[in-house]
Amino acid sequence: MALRIAAAGGRVALWDIDEAGLARVRDEIAAAGGQAVAIPCNLADRAAIANAAQRTLDELGSVDILINNAGIVSGQNLLEVSDEQIELTFDVNTLALFWTARAFLPAMLQRDHGHIVTIASAGGIAGTARLVDYCSSKFAAVGFDDSLRAELNSLGSKVRTTVVCPYYIDTGMFAGVSTRFPFLLPILKPEKTVRRILGAITGNKRRVIMPWFVYTTYLLRLAPVAVSDWLLDFFGVTHSMDRFIGRKS
Repeated sequence: MALRIAAAGGRVALWDIDEAGLARVRDEIAAAGGQAVAIPCNLADRAAIANAAQRTLDELGSVDILINNAGIVSGQNLLEVSDEQIELTFDVNTLALFWTARAFLPAMLQRDHGHIVTIASAGGIAGTARLVDYCSSKFAAVGFDDSLRAELNSLGSKVRTTVVCPYYIDTGMFAGVSTRFPFLLPILKPEKTVRRILGAITGNKRRVIMPWFVYTTYLLRLAPVAVSDWLLDFFGVTHSMDRFIGRKS
C-alpha cells in the first residue's frame, strides 16, 4: 500500500516496530523515486505513538490521510491466550486507533480536510472460534469508525473516514486458515485488497467489505441465533482457524 501511495506522488510516513522492515520499504520507495520516512514505533505504547506523530509532523508537515493498518492475532482459544496477549491485542488493534486519531485529527479539523482509514476485519462483523480477542478488538475498530464518522458529521466537518473489513488476507498473518467455499469466501490476495482500499480512499467510500459474500453477515443478524450459528458453521467460518499457524517471525 505504501509503495502505491508513494508512486502516486504521496509522501509517506511508515510506522512499525520492525525497524529492518521499515528501512527495507523506505529504501524500496526511494529507489522508485518516491519519498518516505521510516519511523520506528511500538503501537502498544501511547507515548511512543505521540512521539512518532510529532516526528511525522516535523518531517512531512500536515497529514492528509491516516491509515491505521497495524494488527496482531494470537489465534488461541480464550482460555489458552495469556492476559498479556489479550491486552496487547487491544493495545495494537483498538487503542492505537484512538491515539493516532487524537494526534492528527485536530489539524485535519482545522483545515477541514483529511481522511482516517481504519483497517478492521470481517472478524469485526462476525465472530469466530479461536479469535475471541481478535474479533472483539475488531468489533471495537468498526465501532470506532462508526462513532467517529457520526461525530464528524455532527460537526459538519469534511474530514472523511473509511473502514475496511476484509476476510483473511494472504500475508502470512493468518497462515494455515482454511475456507470451505473459496469461490464465496476466498483467501484474499494482498495486491487486489490494496487496490480496493486505495480506490475507496480516492472515491470517499465509507465502508469496504471483502469479498462481497461477507455482506450476508448483516442478513444473519435478522435470523435466529441458532440459524445464524448453523450457517456460519456450514460455510466453514466457525472452524476456519482450526489449522491456524500464523506468522512465525
